[in-house]
Amino acid sequence: MRRVAVIGAGKIGSTVVDLLTAFGAYEVLVIDQAPEALASLKTHPRVETAAMAIDDPARLAARLKGRFAVVNCAPFHLTVTVARAAAQAGAHYLDLTEDVASSRVTRELAATSKTAFIPQCGLAPGFITIAAWALAKHFDELHDVRLRVGALPRYPSNALNYNLTWSTDGVINEYCEPCEAVQNGKLREVPPLEECEEFALDGVTYEAFNTSGGLGTLCQTLEGKVRNLNYKTIRYPGHAAIMKALLNDLNLRNRRHILKDILENAVPATLQDVVIVFVTVSGLKDGRLMQETYVNKVFAQVIGGELKSAIQITTAGAICAVLDMLSEGQLPQRGFIRQEDIPLADFLANRFGRFYAPDDAIPFRAAAE
Repeated sequence: MRRVAVIGAGKIGSTVVDLLTAFGAYEVLVIDQAPEALASLKTHPRVETAAMAIDDPARLAARLKGRFAVVNCAPFHLTVTVARAAAQAGAHYLDLTEDVASSRVTRELAATSKTAFIPQCGLAPGFITIAAWALAKHFDELHDVRLRVGALPRYPSNALNYNLTWSTDGVINEYCEPCEAVQNGKLREVPPLEECEEFALDGVTYEAFNTSGGLGTLCQTLEGKVRNLNYKTIRYPGHAAIMKALLNDLNLRNRRHILKDILENAVPATLQDVVIVFVTVSGLKDGRLMQETYVNKVFAQVIGGELKSAIQITTAGAICAVLDMLSEGQLPQRGFIRQEDIPLADFLANRFGRFYAPDDAIPFRAAAE
């Protein structure tokens, strides 16, 4: 029975708790600064809650002492604080952040830590990197690696063609911050919301555009080894143009709190969503120009008697799978661990990773093995 701490009792944090208690041998301490968030959690004999501020690393570290691992589901601006607290407490550390600057600090902490630090364990960054790396290893020479991910409403009904499915702060951050890419073999920064493209999947037209943070460490890993590498977020057509008008023409890029208030009071949330994962890799294999693609759709489903959105399932399932693999000794127990270091076959075989492995993904899983 592993004793772990989950920081943050929001949409993803609460789902992590539900998964760990329903399917895993874990005792969970849930920490959140909002008592009402903790009160909304399901009662469970292996779940303990603590309402406290999480912006003080020393105080938080004292509460985390004796925990095997810290699973950080707090907002991205608290990533560094929680990571430092985990280091002080001597616990393994996992998070979901897409914030590039925070992940750099986490890597620095890992250099002197006696435990494992595994940032960016969600959907994107996270599983998307694991899948792309597994495909990339099939090639003798890489040309283009394209990662596309979207968490979309199944039934869009507004001009944005969008419903809130996860952190509003996270969405705004990835729409505003510079994006990493590899172009002609060199690591570059590219602007968010640009390089918009359209594609069709199963008869539905989508658009995809640059957003920040989805690649994790893959740019650094493949710089000089791939011709082009990029990550784009999938939305329905027209979304990017409206967001650019809000962020640029109305200058809400520099007044993000106002944009957050507008979105949360005008754009409904939904549990009826779909997560699309679309990875394409091309290059030379045995002297021939070849392409391999991984495509998967994950829908909302009932877990433990409660409907969970697709973004909750994929994000929480991914970080729980990595925690499980760490607990089982399938991952290094010390230092900085990239998503590329996580074997795809082991991930898909995991009890939490199975959410990414429906029947039609079995051929892909076999190829990874």
